[in-house]
Amino acid sequence: MLVESVSKPPVLVARGLRCSAGPQTLWGPMDVQLQSGVTLVTGGEGRGKSSLLRMLAGDLAVAGSSLQLAGTSLQSQPALYRQKAFWMDARTSAWDQTPTEQFLQQSRRQWPQWNEALCAELVSALGLEEHLPKPMYMLSTGSKRKVWITAACASGAELTCLDEPFAALDRASIRTITELLQDAATHSPRAWVVADYEAPAGVLLVATIDLGQ
Repeated sequence: MLVESVSKPPVLVARGLRCSAGPQTLWGPMDVQLQSGVTLVTGGEGRGKSSLLRMLAGDLAVAGSSLQLAGTSLQSQPALYRQKAFWMDARTSAWDQTPTEQFLQQSRRQWPQWNEALCAELVSALGLEEHLPKPMYMLSTGSKRKVWITAACASGAELTCLDEPFAALDRASIRTITELLQDAATHSPRAWVVADYEAPAGVLLVATIDLGQ
């Protein structure tokens, strides 16, 4: 199975991806080409949407696969590849003891193309100022997700993966992220991959990867 769009040169080319749940193959082998703009990954519960994002970001290895992102091979230059990709598990507890502001500072060092102005804009628009001194465990699920999204958008990563970005967000924050994706769909050189059950409202998609029900 090949999933691609051909109107623009790809930002990412992945070959031989597959996903299993125990002995059952959920999908694959699958080849993916991602262009700049917004790609939707959709499918039913347990169909491996998050797993696909992890694979594309170089966080989940698939034996026999090959991935190249903006001219960098995951197999030969894994550290550089991961500097060009952003993915965050919204359920992680790894940062629970870290103050929000420190997490953003560490993210700034991790992604060389970090956009400080966009980070500050999103911190303000998403109402995160009061949470900056707090360790992550003190934040609500929605506020944590806002922090992950802020880091993702500000990272400047050529591949930016957002896993159910609107879950647990208030209406104003959903509007902010939707407007950002609407702009990214037509003006960003980055490949944005949104995993969700339906397309974000008003966002022009460059491609859709449907993993089935």
